[in-house]
Amino acid sequence: MSSIEQQAITVDVDHNPYLPEGSGTVDAIVSITVGSDVAVAAVPAERVEAIIIDCSTSMLKPAGKFDGAKRATAAAIDELSDGTYFIIVAGTSGAAAVYPPEGVPTRASAATRAEAARVVDGLRPNGGTAMGTWLAYVRNIVGRYPGALTHAILLTDGKDEHETPEQLQREVALSVGQFTCDCRGVGTAWRVDELRSISSALMGTVDIVADAEDLAEDFAAMMRASMGKSIPDLTLRLWTPAGATVEFVKQVAPTVEDLTQRRAEAGKQIGEYPLGSWGAEDRDYHIQVAIEPAAAGKEKLAVRVSVVAGEQVLGQGLVNALWTADTALSARINRRVAHYTGQAELAEAVQDGLAARRDGDVATATAKLQRAMELAVESGNDDKVTELGKVIEVDQRTGTARLKREVAVADEMALDARSTKTARVRKEKPA
Repeated sequence: MSSIEQQAITVDVDHNPYLPEGSGTVDAIVSITVGSDVAVAAVPAERVEAIIIDCSTSMLKPAGKFDGAKRATAAAIDELSDGTYFIIVAGTSGAAAVYPPEGVPTRASAATRAEAARVVDGLRPNGGTAMGTWLAYVRNIVGRYPGALTHAILLTDGKDEHETPEQLQREVALSVGQFTCDCRGVGTAWRVDELRSISSALMGTVDIVADAEDLAEDFAAMMRASMGKSIPDLTLRLWTPAGATVEFVKQVAPTVEDLTQRRAEAGKQIGEYPLGSWGAEDRDYHIQVAIEPAAAGKEKLAVRVSVVAGEQVLGQGLVNALWTADTALSARINRRVAHYTGQAELAEAVQDGLAARRDGDVATATAKLQRAMELAVESGNDDKVTELGKVIEVDQRTGTARLKREVAVADEMALDARSTKTARVRKEKPA
Protein backbone atom coordinates (compact mmCIF):
# COMPACT_ATOMS: atom_id res chain seq x y z
CA MET A 1 0.00 0.00 0.00
CA SER A 2 1.32 3.42 -0.85
CA SER A 3 2.09 5.93 1.86
CA ILE A 4 -0.87 7.78 3.36
CA GLU A 5 -0.80 11.18 4.97
CA GLN A 6 -1.78 10.89 8.63
CA GLN A 7 -4.21 13.79 8.57
CA ALA A 8 -6.17 12.23 5.71
CA ILE A 9 -7.78 9.66 8.05
CA THR A 10 -9.91 11.31 10.70
CA VAL A 11 -10.35 9.85 14.17
CA ASP A 12 -13.10 11.73 15.99
CA VAL A 13 -13.88 11.03 19.67
CA ASP A 14 -17.30 11.87 21.11
CA HIS A 15 -17.99 11.30 24.82
CA ASN A 16 -18.89 12.90 28.13
CA PRO A 17 -15.54 13.03 29.98
CA TYR A 18 -17.10 13.99 33.33
CA LEU A 19 -17.35 11.18 35.88
CA PRO A 20 -18.75 11.29 39.41
CA GLU A 21 -16.34 10.58 42.25
CA GLY A 22 -15.95 6.85 42.71
CA SER A 23 -16.88 6.01 39.12
CA GLY A 24 -14.43 4.52 36.65
CA THR A 25 -16.44 3.66 33.52
CA VAL A 26 -15.73 5.72 30.40
CA ASP A 27 -17.83 5.31 27.23
CA ALA A 28 -16.84 6.90 23.94
CA ILE A 29 -17.95 6.79 20.32
CA VAL A 30 -14.96 6.83 17.99
CA SER A 31 -15.72 7.78 14.39
CA ILE A 32 -13.16 6.85 11.75
CA THR A 33 -13.37 8.49 8.35
CA VAL A 34 -11.30 7.58 5.31
CA GLY A 35 -11.52 10.36 2.74
CA SER A 36 -11.80 9.75 -0.99
CA ASP A 37 -8.32 11.18 -1.50
CA VAL A 38 -6.90 8.50 0.82
CA ALA A 39 -8.87 5.73 -0.87
CA VAL A 40 -7.53 6.76 -4.27
CA ALA A 41 -3.95 7.05 -3.03
CA ALA A 42 -3.92 3.72 -1.19
CA VAL A 43 -3.70 1.30 -4.11
CA PRO A 44 -3.08 -2.32 -3.06
CA ALA A 45 -0.58 -4.42 -4.95
CA GLU A 46 -3.27 -6.80 -6.21
CA ARG A 47 -7.00 -7.45 -5.91
CA VAL A 48 -8.51 -10.96 -5.88
CA GLU A 49 -12.24 -11.73 -6.17
CA ALA A 50 -13.98 -15.08 -5.84
CA ILE A 51 -17.66 -15.71 -6.54
CA ILE A 52 -19.02 -18.93 -5.03
CA ILE A 53 -22.26 -20.16 -6.59
CA ASP A 54 -24.28 -22.83 -4.83
CA CYS A 55 -24.69 -25.54 -7.47
CA SER A 56 -26.54 -28.01 -5.26
CA THR A 57 -29.53 -29.86 -6.68
CA SER A 58 -31.94 -27.74 -4.63
CA MET A 59 -31.09 -24.75 -6.84
CA LEU A 60 -33.24 -26.37 -9.54
CA LYS A 61 -36.46 -25.48 -7.70
CA PRO A 62 -38.39 -23.34 -7.99
CA ALA A 63 -37.88 -22.82 -11.69
CA GLY A 64 -35.90 -19.69 -12.40
CA LYS A 65 -33.84 -19.71 -9.19
CA PHE A 66 -30.64 -20.96 -10.75
CA ASP A 67 -31.11 -18.75 -13.82
CA GLY A 68 -31.35 -15.81 -11.42
CA ALA A 69 -28.14 -16.92 -9.72
CA LYS A 70 -26.34 -17.13 -13.06
CA ARG A 71 -27.56 -13.67 -14.10
CA ALA A 72 -26.41 -12.31 -10.73
CA THR A 73 -22.96 -13.84 -11.18
CA ALA A 74 -22.72 -12.31 -14.63
CA ALA A 75 -23.73 -8.93 -13.20
CA ALA A 76 -21.00 -9.17 -10.57
CA ILE A 77 -18.43 -10.19 -13.19
CA ASP A 78 -19.40 -7.15 -15.23
CA GLU A 79 -18.45 -4.87 -12.32
CA LEU A 80 -14.90 -6.21 -12.03
CA SER A 81 -12.25 -3.57 -12.63
CA ASP A 82 -9.72 -4.31 -15.34
CA GLY A 83 -6.70 -6.11 -13.92
CA THR A 84 -8.53 -7.65 -10.96
CA TYR A 85 -7.73 -11.33 -10.47
CA PHE A 86 -10.95 -13.33 -10.31
CA ILE A 87 -12.28 -16.86 -10.16
CA ILE A 88 -15.77 -18.39 -10.23
CA VAL A 89 -16.32 -21.41 -7.96
CA ALA A 90 -19.12 -23.99 -8.08
CA GLY A 91 -20.09 -25.05 -4.57
CA THR A 92 -21.57 -28.50 -3.94
CA SER A 93 -20.45 -31.11 -1.41
CA GLY A 94 -17.07 -30.11 -2.78
CA ALA A 95 -15.75 -27.05 -4.60
CA ALA A 96 -14.56 -26.75 -8.18
CA ALA A 97 -13.38 -23.95 -10.42
CA VAL A 98 -15.89 -22.88 -13.06
CA TYR A 99 -13.74 -20.20 -14.60
CA PRO A 100 -10.88 -20.31 -15.29
CA PRO A 101 -11.34 -24.10 -15.47
CA GLU A 102 -7.78 -24.82 -14.31
CA GLY A 103 -8.51 -23.06 -11.00
CA VAL A 104 -5.95 -20.27 -11.32
CA PRO A 105 -7.43 -16.75 -11.11
CA THR A 106 -7.17 -14.65 -14.24
CA ARG A 107 -7.14 -10.89 -14.71
CA ALA A 108 -10.40 -9.17 -15.59
CA SER A 109 -10.64 -7.74 -19.08
CA ALA A 110 -13.42 -7.34 -21.62
CA ALA A 111 -12.49 -10.74 -23.07
CA THR A 112 -12.22 -12.67 -19.76
CA ARG A 113 -15.40 -11.11 -18.36
CA ALA A 114 -17.34 -12.16 -21.46
CA GLU A 115 -15.85 -15.66 -21.46
CA ALA A 116 -16.58 -16.13 -17.74
CA ALA A 117 -20.21 -15.08 -18.25
CA ARG A 118 -20.59 -17.59 -21.09
CA VAL A 119 -19.18 -20.41 -18.96
CA VAL A 120 -21.42 -19.52 -16.01
CA ASP A 121 -24.45 -19.55 -18.29
CA GLY A 122 -23.75 -23.20 -19.07
CA LEU A 123 -23.73 -24.35 -15.44
CA ARG A 124 -26.21 -26.98 -14.22
CA PRO A 125 -26.91 -27.76 -10.54
CA ASN A 126 -26.04 -31.20 -9.24
CA GLY A 127 -24.76 -31.99 -5.76
CA GLY A 128 -24.91 -31.09 -2.07
CA THR A 129 -23.89 -28.20 0.21
CA ALA A 130 -20.64 -27.90 2.19
CA MET A 131 -19.85 -24.25 2.77
CA GLY A 132 -16.76 -24.89 4.87
CA THR A 133 -15.25 -26.74 1.92
CA TRP A 134 -16.05 -23.74 -0.30
CA LEU A 135 -14.29 -21.38 2.10
CA ALA A 136 -11.25 -23.66 2.28
CA TYR A 137 -11.03 -23.68 -1.51
CA VAL A 138 -11.07 -19.88 -1.70
CA ARG A 139 -8.62 -19.59 1.19
CA ASN A 140 -6.14 -21.78 -0.66
CA ILE A 141 -6.44 -19.54 -3.73
CA VAL A 142 -6.11 -16.14 -2.04
CA GLY A 143 -3.20 -17.42 0.02
CA ARG A 144 -1.12 -17.23 -3.15
CA TYR A 145 -1.50 -13.44 -3.20
CA PRO A 146 -0.03 -12.11 0.07
CA GLY A 147 -0.81 -8.44 0.68
CA ALA A 148 -3.64 -8.41 -1.85
CA LEU A 149 -7.13 -7.10 -1.19
CA THR A 150 -9.15 -10.33 -1.17
CA HIS A 151 -12.93 -10.69 -1.21
CA ALA A 152 -15.53 -13.38 -1.86
CA ILE A 153 -19.26 -13.47 -2.52
CA LEU A 154 -21.02 -16.63 -1.34
CA LEU A 155 -24.51 -17.49 -2.57
CA THR A 156 -26.55 -20.40 -1.22
CA ASP A 157 -30.17 -21.49 -1.07
CA GLY A 158 -29.91 -24.07 1.68
CA LYS A 159 -28.41 -25.35 4.89
CA ASP A 160 -24.87 -26.67 5.29
CA GLU A 161 -25.89 -30.33 5.14
CA HIS A 162 -22.81 -32.17 3.89
CA GLU A 163 -20.39 -31.40 6.71
CA THR A 164 -20.70 -31.02 10.47
CA PRO A 165 -21.21 -27.65 12.17
CA GLU A 166 -17.78 -28.15 13.72
CA GLN A 167 -16.20 -28.59 10.30
CA LEU A 168 -17.82 -25.40 9.03
CA GLN A 169 -16.73 -23.36 12.04
CA ARG A 170 -13.21 -24.71 11.80
CA GLU A 171 -12.95 -23.55 8.18
CA VAL A 172 -14.47 -20.18 9.10
CA ALA A 173 -11.87 -19.74 11.84
CA LEU A 174 -9.04 -20.65 9.47
CA SER A 175 -10.33 -18.09 6.95
CA VAL A 176 -10.38 -15.14 9.39
CA GLY A 177 -8.00 -12.48 8.14
CA GLN A 178 -7.48 -14.26 4.82
CA PHE A 179 -10.39 -12.71 2.91
CA THR A 180 -13.65 -10.90 3.50
CA CYS A 181 -16.90 -12.60 2.53
CA ASP A 182 -20.35 -11.25 1.73
CA CYS A 183 -23.06 -13.92 2.05
CA ARG A 184 -26.44 -14.03 0.39
CA GLY A 185 -29.25 -16.50 0.87
CA VAL A 186 -31.76 -16.91 -1.95
CA GLY A 187 -35.22 -18.21 -1.10
CA THR A 188 -36.13 -19.24 2.45
CA ALA A 189 -34.60 -22.71 2.98
CA TRP A 190 -31.23 -21.46 4.31
CA ARG A 191 -30.33 -20.50 7.89
CA VAL A 192 -29.62 -16.89 8.83
CA ASP A 193 -27.46 -17.83 11.82
CA GLU A 194 -25.31 -20.09 9.64
CA LEU A 195 -24.55 -17.44 7.05
CA ARG A 196 -24.18 -14.76 9.73
CA SER A 197 -21.50 -16.86 11.43
CA ILE A 198 -19.52 -16.73 8.17
CA SER A 199 -20.09 -13.09 7.25
CA SER A 200 -19.49 -11.82 10.78
CA ALA A 201 -16.20 -13.67 11.22
CA LEU A 202 -15.04 -12.68 7.73
CA MET A 203 -16.12 -9.04 8.08
CA GLY A 204 -18.71 -9.16 5.34
CA THR A 205 -22.46 -8.68 5.07
CA VAL A 206 -25.39 -11.08 5.12
CA ASP A 207 -28.82 -10.64 3.62
CA ILE A 208 -31.76 -12.46 2.12
CA VAL A 209 -32.79 -12.16 -1.50
CA ALA A 210 -36.19 -13.82 -1.40
CA ASP A 211 -36.79 -13.54 -5.14
CA ALA A 212 -34.03 -14.70 -7.48
CA GLU A 213 -35.07 -11.96 -9.90
CA ASP A 214 -33.58 -9.42 -7.46
CA LEU A 215 -30.19 -11.13 -7.20
CA ALA A 216 -28.47 -9.41 -10.12
CA GLU A 217 -28.85 -5.89 -8.74
CA ASP A 218 -27.66 -7.03 -5.30
CA PHE A 219 -24.60 -8.86 -6.69
CA ALA A 220 -23.63 -5.89 -8.83
CA ALA A 221 -23.87 -3.58 -5.79
CA MET A 222 -21.72 -5.92 -3.68
CA MET A 223 -19.03 -6.07 -6.35
CA ARG A 224 -19.09 -2.29 -6.84
CA ALA A 225 -18.61 -1.88 -3.09
CA SER A 226 -15.68 -4.29 -3.18
CA MET A 227 -14.11 -2.47 -6.13
CA GLY A 228 -14.37 0.70 -4.04
CA LYS A 229 -12.13 -0.79 -1.32
CA SER A 230 -8.47 0.13 -1.65
CA ILE A 231 -6.97 -0.37 1.83
CA PRO A 232 -6.63 -4.11 2.55
CA ASP A 233 -6.40 -3.87 6.33
CA LEU A 234 -6.83 -1.20 8.98
CA THR A 235 -6.28 -1.88 12.67
CA LEU A 236 -7.63 -0.10 15.73
CA ARG A 237 -4.82 0.15 18.28
CA LEU A 238 -5.78 1.02 21.87
CA TRP A 239 -3.27 2.02 24.52
CA THR A 240 -4.53 2.21 28.08
CA PRO A 241 -2.66 3.48 31.14
CA ALA A 242 -1.71 1.17 33.99
CA GLY A 243 -4.79 0.13 35.92
CA ALA A 244 -7.18 0.70 33.00
CA THR A 245 -8.92 -2.10 31.08
CA VAL A 246 -10.77 -2.10 27.77
CA GLU A 247 -14.16 -3.62 28.61
CA PHE A 248 -15.39 -3.88 25.03
CA VAL A 249 -14.97 -2.59 21.48
CA LYS A 250 -18.00 -2.71 19.20
CA GLN A 251 -18.53 -1.45 15.70
CA VAL A 252 -21.91 0.29 15.94
CA ALA A 253 -22.36 1.78 12.46
CA PRO A 254 -23.16 0.94 9.77
CA THR A 255 -23.77 -2.40 11.53
CA VAL A 256 -23.29 -3.80 15.02
CA GLU A 257 -20.26 -6.09 15.29
CA ASP A 258 -18.59 -6.99 18.59
CA LEU A 259 -14.81 -6.88 18.14
CA THR A 260 -13.92 -7.45 21.81
CA GLN A 261 -12.83 -11.07 21.42
CA ARG A 262 -10.71 -10.23 18.38
CA ARG A 263 -8.19 -8.32 20.46
CA ALA A 264 -4.54 -9.17 19.82
CA GLU A 265 -2.01 -8.12 22.44
CA ALA A 266 0.56 -5.83 20.81
CA GLY A 267 2.80 -4.78 23.69
CA LYS A 268 2.47 -3.52 27.22
CA GLN A 269 -1.04 -2.10 27.74
CA ILE A 270 -1.69 -2.18 23.97
CA GLY A 271 -4.42 -4.14 22.20
CA GLU A 272 -5.19 -4.26 18.49
CA TYR A 273 -8.54 -4.92 16.83
CA PRO A 274 -8.90 -5.72 13.10
CA LEU A 275 -11.15 -3.35 11.13
CA GLY A 276 -11.00 -5.10 7.75
CA SER A 277 -10.69 -3.51 4.33
CA TRP A 278 -11.71 0.08 3.62
CA GLY A 279 -12.56 2.45 0.83
CA ALA A 280 -13.82 6.01 1.13
CA GLU A 281 -16.20 5.55 4.06
CA ASP A 282 -16.80 6.15 7.75
CA ARG A 283 -17.65 3.80 10.58
CA ASP A 284 -18.46 4.33 14.26
CA TYR A 285 -17.14 2.31 17.21
CA HIS A 286 -18.25 2.18 20.85
CA ILE A 287 -15.33 1.75 23.25
CA GLN A 288 -15.81 1.23 26.98
CA VAL A 289 -12.86 1.50 29.37
CA ALA A 290 -12.70 0.79 33.10
CA ILE A 291 -10.24 3.13 34.81
CA GLU A 292 -9.24 3.59 38.44
CA PRO A 293 -11.44 6.33 39.98
CA ALA A 294 -9.86 9.59 41.12
CA ALA A 295 -10.81 12.59 43.24
CA ALA A 296 -12.86 15.50 41.92
CA GLY A 297 -10.78 17.81 39.76
CA LYS A 298 -8.40 15.06 38.66
CA GLU A 299 -8.07 14.30 34.91
CA LYS A 300 -6.63 11.16 33.32
CA LEU A 301 -6.14 9.76 29.85
CA ALA A 302 -8.42 6.72 29.63
CA VAL A 303 -7.32 5.42 26.24
CA ARG A 304 -5.27 6.54 23.25
CA VAL A 305 -6.90 5.49 19.98
CA SER A 306 -4.77 4.95 16.86
CA VAL A 307 -5.70 3.74 13.41
CA VAL A 308 -2.80 1.91 11.80
CA ALA A 309 -1.94 0.12 8.59
CA GLY A 310 0.98 -2.17 9.29
CA GLU A 311 3.09 0.00 11.58
CA GLN A 312 2.07 3.28 9.96
CA VAL A 313 -0.13 5.41 12.22
CA LEU A 314 -2.77 7.07 10.04
CA GLY A 315 -4.83 8.86 12.67
CA GLN A 316 -5.17 9.29 16.43
CA GLY A 317 -7.65 10.37 19.07
CA LEU A 318 -7.69 10.65 22.87
CA VAL A 319 -10.39 9.63 25.35
CA ASN A 320 -9.98 11.44 28.66
CA ALA A 321 -11.74 11.22 32.02
CA LEU A 322 -12.34 14.17 34.33
CA TRP A 323 -13.81 13.62 37.79
CA THR A 324 -16.24 16.17 39.16
CA ALA A 325 -18.54 16.75 42.14
CA ASP A 326 -20.99 18.55 39.82
CA THR A 327 -23.75 16.01 39.20
CA ALA A 328 -25.19 18.13 36.40
CA LEU A 329 -22.00 17.46 34.43
CA SER A 330 -21.45 13.81 35.38
CA ALA A 331 -25.09 12.76 34.91
CA ARG A 332 -25.20 13.98 31.32
CA ILE A 333 -25.35 10.99 28.95
CA ASN A 334 -23.63 11.58 25.63
CA ARG A 335 -26.29 11.56 22.92
CA ARG A 336 -24.34 9.32 20.53
CA VAL A 337 -23.30 6.86 23.23
CA ALA A 338 -26.95 6.54 24.27
CA HIS A 339 -28.10 6.14 20.67
CA TYR A 340 -25.67 3.39 19.78
CA THR A 341 -26.18 1.57 23.08
CA GLY A 342 -29.84 1.44 22.08
CA GLN A 343 -29.02 0.20 18.58
CA ALA A 344 -26.94 -2.65 20.00
CA GLU A 345 -29.79 -3.54 22.35
CA LEU A 346 -32.21 -3.35 19.40
CA ALA A 347 -30.18 -5.90 17.40
CA GLU A 348 -30.04 -8.25 20.37
CA ALA A 349 -33.75 -7.86 21.11
CA VAL A 350 -34.66 -8.72 17.51
CA GLN A 351 -32.50 -11.85 17.45
CA ASP A 352 -33.65 -13.00 20.90
CA GLY A 353 -37.29 -12.30 20.07
CA LEU A 354 -37.20 -14.23 16.81
CA ALA A 355 -35.43 -17.15 18.49
CA ALA A 356 -38.14 -17.25 21.18
CA ARG A 357 -40.83 -17.10 18.49
CA ARG A 358 -39.30 -20.08 16.70
CA ASP A 359 -39.19 -21.94 20.03
CA GLY A 360 -42.87 -21.23 20.68
CA ASP A 361 -42.18 -18.95 23.67
CA VAL A 362 -44.82 -16.37 22.85
CA ALA A 363 -44.42 -14.30 26.03
CA THR A 364 -40.66 -13.80 25.60
CA ALA A 365 -40.97 -13.24 21.86
CA THR A 366 -43.63 -10.58 22.38
CA ALA A 367 -41.68 -8.77 25.11
CA LYS A 368 -38.40 -8.78 23.17
CA LEU A 369 -39.91 -7.68 19.85
CA GLN A 370 -42.00 -5.01 21.56
CA ARG A 371 -38.83 -3.66 23.15
CA ALA A 372 -37.15 -3.76 19.75
CA MET A 373 -40.02 -1.76 18.27
CA GLU A 374 -39.74 0.84 21.05
CA LEU A 375 -36.01 1.24 20.41
CA ALA A 376 -36.48 1.43 16.64
CA VAL A 377 -39.12 4.16 16.98
CA GLU A 378 -37.09 6.13 19.56
CA SER A 379 -33.95 6.09 17.42
CA GLY A 380 -35.62 6.88 14.12
CA ASN A 381 -34.62 3.55 12.62
CA ASP A 382 -37.48 3.61 10.11
CA ASP A 383 -36.34 0.55 8.17
CA LYS A 384 -36.39 -1.53 11.34
CA VAL A 385 -39.84 -0.18 12.29
CA THR A 386 -41.15 -1.35 8.92
CA GLU A 387 -39.48 -4.77 9.21
CA LEU A 388 -40.71 -5.29 12.78
CA GLY A 389 -44.22 -4.27 11.74
CA LYS A 390 -44.43 -7.41 9.63
CA VAL A 391 -43.90 -9.59 12.70
CA ILE A 392 -45.51 -7.75 15.64
CA GLU A 393 -48.45 -5.38 16.10
CA VAL A 394 -48.36 -2.67 18.75
CA ASP A 395 -51.51 -0.74 19.69
CA GLN A 396 -50.32 2.87 19.72
CA ARG A 397 -53.12 3.89 22.12
CA THR A 398 -52.72 1.18 24.77
CA GLY A 399 -49.16 0.03 24.06
CA THR A 400 -50.37 -3.57 23.93
CA ALA A 401 -48.32 -5.79 21.63
CA ARG A 402 -49.11 -9.12 20.01
CA LEU A 403 -47.30 -11.34 17.55
CA LYS A 404 -48.86 -11.53 14.12
CA ARG A 405 -50.40 -14.93 13.40
CA GLU A 406 -49.40 -15.04 9.75
CA VAL A 407 -45.83 -14.02 9.02
CA ALA A 408 -44.13 -14.62 5.69
CA VAL A 409 -40.97 -16.67 6.22
CA ALA A 410 -39.04 -14.26 4.00
CA ASP A 411 -40.11 -11.30 6.16
CA GLU A 412 -38.97 -13.02 9.36
CA MET A 413 -35.63 -13.96 7.79
CA ALA A 414 -35.12 -10.44 6.45
CA LEU A 415 -35.69 -8.98 9.91
CA ASP A 416 -33.19 -11.46 11.36
CA ALA A 417 -30.55 -10.97 8.65
CA ARG A 418 -30.77 -7.17 8.86
CA SER A 419 -31.03 -6.99 12.65
CA THR A 420 -27.52 -5.56 13.04
CA LYS A 421 -28.00 -2.68 10.61
CA THR A 422 -28.13 0.55 12.58
CA ALA A 423 -29.56 4.01 12.17
CA ARG A 424 -26.70 6.50 12.00
CA VAL A 425 -26.45 9.49 14.32
CA ARG A 426 -23.97 12.18 13.44
CA LYS A 427 -21.93 14.24 15.83
CA GLU A 428 -23.42 17.65 16.51
CA LYS A 429 -21.17 20.38 15.16
CA PRO A 430 -20.29 23.09 17.65
CA ALA A 431 -22.23 26.30 17.18
